[in-house]
Amino acid sequence: MIMNQARITRIASNPSEGTFGSVVMNGQPICVSLEPYSRDNASRVSCIPAGQYIVKKHKSPKYGWTYMITDIQGRDLVLFHWGNRDKNSEGCILLGEQFGELDGDWAILSSRKAFAEFLEKLDNCKEFMLTIVDAY
Repeated sequence: MIMNQARITRIASNPSEGTFGSVVMNGQPICVSLEPYSRDNASRVSCIPAGQYIVKKHKSPKYGWTYMITDIQGRDLVLFHWGNRDKNSEGCILLGEQFGELDGDWAILSSRKAFAEFLEKLDNCKEFMLTIVDAY
């Protein structure tokens, strides 16, 4: 069985608004992403370092079934989940349908819908490979 492959290409980053990217799964663009600004991999307030990670299915008390990025040095419980702004990320990766603005803040929109579609694309997948690239 061939492992699913995901790639996040980070395309913009701003200390007060977060780090924005595009998500491709098995060569197909599926959604956009939002993470915190880089704060030296500090837990719950920083994006994770660019690199390759194994992502595993995980049941979260807050988000239900989702996926957790593993083996991030000094970090744990870094999840994919929904949310619209940097302040919603808690150091995790938020997914959305498009980039936009909410109350004057940079944001991603239709996050719950994008998250549901992400889970649907990974139906019954226990783990996948994630590559994160900084392109800004």
